[in-house]
Amino acid sequence: MYDWFAQLNPIMQALLATLFTWFVTALGASLVFFFKTIHRKVLDGMLGCAAGVMIAASFWSLLAPAIEMTELAGGTPWVPAVVGFLSGGLFLWSVDKVLPHLHIGFPMSEAEGIKTSWQRSTLLCLAITLHNIPEGLAVGVAFGAAAVGGPSASLMGAIALAIGIGIQNFPEGTAVAVPLRREGMSRGKSFWYGQLSGMVEPVAGVIGAAAVIYIEPLLPYALSFAAGAMIYVVVEEVIPESQLARNTDLATVGAMCGFALMMTLDVALG
Repeated sequence: MYDWFAQLNPIMQALLATLFTWFVTALGASLVFFFKTIHRKVLDGMLGCAAGVMIAASFWSLLAPAIEMTELAGGTPWVPAVVGFLSGGLFLWSVDKVLPHLHIGFPMSEAEGIKTSWQRSTLLCLAITLHNIPEGLAVGVAFGAAAVGGPSASLMGAIALAIGIGIQNFPEGTAVAVPLRREGMSRGKSFWYGQLSGMVEPVAGVIGAAAVIYIEPLLPYALSFAAGAMIYVVVEEVIPESQLARNTDLATVGAMCGFALMMTLDVALG
């Protein structure tokens, strides 16, 4: 199976990997067919774990390879890392100010972005979609890096990243679908909105892989950009949501476990 996958075009690899992460999002959303509600402590622990995975992935799978690539090329190691990282955060901040969305657990009065008359379900879905853009981009860039980035980036490392992102996508699908079901939406519609948020990942993944393959000098910047975008999402959205119900210890333990899991995947496979 690995040999077959390794022979594919890197863009196709990125597409298949992000289709996998989308599938796991849908798997998380499918819990609405079995439960009308999930205990808040369970959800907060899952969100904390998602935050830990994203933080670890940002360094081990993205920033560290970017720094190493720049060193091997004889450049100043910190320049692409800093420029790309801050650019990724700035990009997400800009989109956050424009795209209408509502974070999980917040009232409609606290919806962000341009004011609209869109329904709560749409705004919740857009919030997770915004969250998933850097995740899909990170996976795509990782596969592009494995194709052109030399010894500091590997196919197994990209696969490890896709697995980690997939794992943390499970609670994201649940976090959208279950609250909608609890508010009275049908199981089918709740599932639809939950999995819909993950559809952006294959698109972002293909764009990320194609960008670094066809514009190879941008690779360290692209890796760092994806890292910055993910850290912005973690700090601005995932961690605050995981601690909204004041289950701070549980969310923190979840984050530590998620970080350890992603670090293990990347070091063991990458």
